[in-house]
Amino acid sequence: MSPDDWNTKIIAEFRDNEGRVGGPFEGAPMALLHSRGRKTGRAVVSPVMYMADEQDPSVIYVFASKAGAPSNPDWYYNLTAAGTGEVERGTTTYPVSVTEVTGSDRDAVYAEQARRYPGFAGYAEKTAGIRTIPVLSLRQM
Repeated sequence: MSPDDWNTKIIAEFRDNEGRVGGPFEGAPMALLHSRGRKTGRAVVSPVMYMADEQDPSVIYVFASKAGAPSNPDWYYNLTAAGTGEVERGTTTYPVSVTEVTGSDRDAVYAEQARRYPGFAGYAEKTAGIRTIPVLSLRQM
């Protein structure tokens, strides 16, 4: 199954179940990121796990892990180039501003996500010495 087929299946399940999916993501906080291809201009929807900011309910963090691949996912480049996007959580879709989290703030957010979902620690191990997995802050506008 290609990554596009995998994403299409997850997106359909997400929308059929008010933002919930099963399989390896059962019980995990999931969102759909809406961006526009920076080269193609076409609308793109990407399913991701997120972590809510515990101090600010208008912010969620997303992780450009690409399951530990050596390159960042396209949605990362699309969102950072545009500086804005949309997030679909549950049955609600809203616009967001996009900011990359860096330095010790990035490290702390990523470490908490890896603590909650150990797969993210594995992704970081796979990318060690190749790339640092970016963390984006998405703030509801």
